Amino acid sequence: MSSEKVISAANSAVTPKAQGGFNWSLIMGAVFLMATSAVGPGFLTQTTVFTQTLGASFAFVILISILLDIGAQLNIWRVIVVARKRAQDIANDLVPGLGIAIAAAVALGGLAFNIGNIAGAGLGVNVLFPDISPIGGAALSAVIAVALFVMKDATRMMDRFTILMGGALILMIVYVLFSTQPPYAQAAYHAVAPEKLDIISIVTLVGGTVGGYITFAGAHRLVDAGVVGKESLPQVTRGSISAISVASVVRIMLFLAALGVVSQGITLDPSNPPASMFQHAAGAVGYKLFGLVLWAAAITSVIGAAYTSVSFLKTLHPTIERHSQGVTIAFIVISTFIFCSIGKPVMLLVLVGAINGFILPVTLGTMLVAAHKSKIVGDYKHPIILSAIGWIITIMMALMSLYSLYKMLFM
Repeated sequence: MSSEKVISAANSAVTPKAQGGFNWSLIMGAVFLMATSAVGPGFLTQTTVFTQTLGASFAFVILISILLDIGAQLNIWRVIVVARKRAQDIANDLVPGLGIAIAAAVALGGLAFNIGNIAGAGLGVNVLFPDISPIGGAALSAVIAVALFVMKDATRMMDRFTILMGGALILMIVYVLFSTQPPYAQAAYHAVAPEKLDIISIVTLVGGTVGGYITFAGAHRLVDAGVVGKESLPQVTRGSISAISVASVVRIMLFLAALGVVSQGITLDPSNPPASMFQHAAGAVGYKLFGLVLWAAAITSVIGAAYTSVSFLKTLHPTIERHSQGVTIAFIVISTFIFCSIGKPVMLLVLVGAINGFILPVTLGTMLVAAHKSKIVGDYKHPIILSAIGWIITIMMALMSLYSLYKMLFM
């Protein structure tokens, strides 16, 4: 059965209700699919690494990234739901062939992200079972991810699994946060007056939260489930803000927890910075528990990345549409093979966020143009304030991405 049919079957009972009112279960499934994709191993590693290098000034980066995330997410989700189509189909309606180019770019970014997710799963297994290398742990995790995906109730199980593991992640971070006693006042001050500023970290964080495929994960989930049209906008708005809020709150808490550790002069293990942080804060038990959480976050992110990336690839050829489940499995297998060939999981987890940050200006800009085309959105009137915010974000991310690329290549 294709992933389309799996999703349709899983949600057939709730689709009519979703059209008329707020369906909590369905919306929260989309929220946690997007949020857990964002709050994955890349998020954990990026936040810990940048906190160690920037200290309290990283609070400014987080604040800016949250504002950019909300603006991008609100625009993209609204346009997709009103148009009743996936993003690549909207782009093709706007300019023939543009959707194919975007689909290829997003799928490529999703592949990069999935390589990082597989790397994170390997790190998690290595923490739990030191005798298993990150590469061996990645291969084992890929098998489990494929098994979870092909189960009959794959979509519902995925939603429940992401909610459960997301909750476990939050509880772990809260524990470490209170045990490290971070300098709250210093973090609050530097959120508006940073001592150090790193543009690459902003591009990486935004790319890791709403860049590439991630911002479309929840929106495509809603379209697949039939939550479309202007009548669905209130619940879509709440859902999109909730998704960013979940990721942002956890990111703030993780930053404060990491800041509490590094402000004590402790140097984190570069081979696995987030696990090292939990080990210093919560001892051996906390270290093992974090290994489980890291693995769970990675597995759910692997599924989310593969599913959404393949939803873009369907545009490229009808064969992909007919065999979407097999293509999704191949996507996971290829990601695993590439990671096992390259290694260096921490470097990959930071790099993939920056790669996906480059894609956001293209996809967001396309959705903003489409938002004002009646042939795409009908008589829907996209709020001028959202369009203005969206274009500011598009220009900012384009400039920052170009600067980051220049800095990475020539400085």
